[in-house]
Amino acid sequence: MQGQPSTTRVAVILGLSLVLGLGLLGYLLGDAALGVKEYERSVTVKGLAEREVAADIVIWPIQFTEAGNDLGKLYRDIDASTAKIRAFLLKHGVAAEAISVDSPAITDKLAQQYGNNGRGEFRYTASQNVTVYSSDIPTIRTVMSSLSELGQQGIAFTGANYQARTEYLFTGLNDIKPEMIEEATRQARQVAEKFAEDSDSQLGKIRRASQGQFSITDRDNNNPHIKKVRVVSTVEYYLSD
Repeated sequence: MQGQPSTTRVAVILGLSLVLGLGLLGYLLGDAALGVKEYERSVTVKGLAEREVAADIVIWPIQFTEAGNDLGKLYRDIDASTAKIRAFLLKHGVAAEAISVDSPAITDKLAQQYGNNGRGEFRYTASQNVTVYSSDIPTIRTVMSSLSELGQQGIAFTGANYQARTEYLFTGLNDIKPEMIEEATRQARQVAEKFAEDSDSQLGKIRRASQGQFSITDRDNNNPHIKKVRVVSTVEYYLSD
């Protein structure tokens, strides 16, 4: 019986220790939960980077048409007009390897089973493309302005055709990507810092980030040889008090 008080005191001490331990654990867990909740505060911002660059490739399709009733003569006329165009381009400084010629597209109106049944003046019409693919854009643009010389030689161009539109390309995107991404990210951080300052918060580390797709468009309708490159980066930052 003499050992019972000692046992009771041990039990009481263990019980108090357990209560205090659970209380302390609850406090620590609660404090940690508050810390985690505070740490999860964040702000999402966007940063924009834009550049104007000169196109480095031009694709210039020169499309013309011929018409006639003699198919053999029509092919000879096509060859003659193609030769005139090639000579004109070479004369004005276009490299020979930049010039390519497609096969002509011949339409036989008599063989068509639809459309107007009226008889036209010519049975056959032909469309031909001579394409210039070059990196020497200044030279090509100068030659374009002189194309009327060929019109005066009786060549009928079909510039209204969508397939005959001149294209300007910019192929140096990989060279400017790193700098543009850095610029967009820096702008995003500046916006986030301003937000943190206005909300009496401290800007923390990046929680997540995503890089938008690069877009390359004409600067305007009158200058398709000048391109606008654009990228938007989205960045989420942690905030703390």
